[in-house]
Amino acid sequence: MRLEKRAITIGLLLVSLLSAGRPASASADVGLPAPALVVDEIGGSKFDLSALRGKVVVINFWATWCPPCRKEMPALTAFYKQYHAKGVEMIGLSADRPHDRKDVESVVQSLNYPVAMLEDAKDNGFGEPSSIPETFVVDAAGVVRAKFEADDNGVTEESLAAVVQPLLQAQAPNASATH
Repeated sequence: MRLEKRAITIGLLLVSLLSAGRPASASADVGLPAPALVVDEIGGSKFDLSALRGKVVVINFWATWCPPCRKEMPALTAFYKQYHAKGVEMIGLSADRPHDRKDVESVVQSLNYPVAMLEDAKDNGFGEPSSIPETFVVDAAGVVRAKFEADDNGVTEESLAAVVQPLLQAQAPNASATH
């Protein structure tokens, strides 16, 4: 019995040590300001969520080994194609391990939106996703307005449009007032 307690204590200590330095699970809550996110994209550009104020932003956490993630990608690609010119930005954050970077780069070739490795984030207030796929929609003021999780049947063009269209309409009067 004493040996079991010792093994449990050592196991908990190891888990604690192994998770030290890793971001906590995603901490963005609907209705609250979005946390910071700064990451170098695979294409070489820099993604900085705070620099995108004034635009609606979709943030999608995914992985190459995740079938539901791969199933969502055509919808995300079609959505971005339709809404990017209307003021929507998007980033796909791959939760793959650094040694799987070539797999991620291969998948990225079939996408039309920016992608980055989660491990490359310089500032990541979102942390690691609690599940994948996981998608957040941030409004033009920087507030999280929606969160889609794997349990929600995933993201579709229609589900994203239902959230994003009202956000774009809400910002339209403000945009025209400044021109």
